[in-house]
Amino acid sequence: MEITNNFIKSGSFLKPFILLFLIGIFSIFAGCFGCPYSFSGASVAPHLKTIAIPFAEDRSGSAEPGLRELLTEKLTQKFIDDNNLQISEKSSADALLECVIVSLTDVPAIVSAGENVASRRLTITVQVTFKDLVKRRTVFEKQFSNYGDYSGGISERTSGIQEAINKISDDILLDTVSGW
Repeated sequence: MEITNNFIKSGSFLKPFILLFLIGIFSIFAGCFGCPYSFSGASVAPHLKTIAIPFAEDRSGSAEPGLRELLTEKLTQKFIDDNNLQISEKSSADALLECVIVSLTDVPAIVSAGENVASRRLTITVQVTFKDLVKRRTVFEKQFSNYGDYSGGISERTSGIQEAINKISDDILLDTVSGW
């Protein structure tokens, strides 16, 4: 009995509980203030239910066939899959996402011995404007840029374009649904 009383008097039995309590408090504050992401899903403004995504413009000067269609289709599919905002026509939409492809660059990424190009990096930059049509304000206007690497000919170049468009579409979706 005396051993138990000494144990209680010394406070040794409280140390694990205090440690767990401090870890719990730290986790709560880190979750609220330290982490920009949430496990509860996106944080789209509650008054926005629908979004219009008109065909992207291509002002890149690259003359890449089908580039604007590819971006528009990939972006639309990302929003459909995400399911936070329903795709709608501009006339009935709560929000509008306008995209302009401003550049497409294709440069060597890896040069091997003898100055042979082993891999190329294709970078696409898109100017995006996201508008809240209900409150009649621009939520953001910014550029998104991403790349796709490829080696080889035209078919591999197409896969580099698709990779860059896929990455940019992910970035745009993320900023649109969680940038509030």
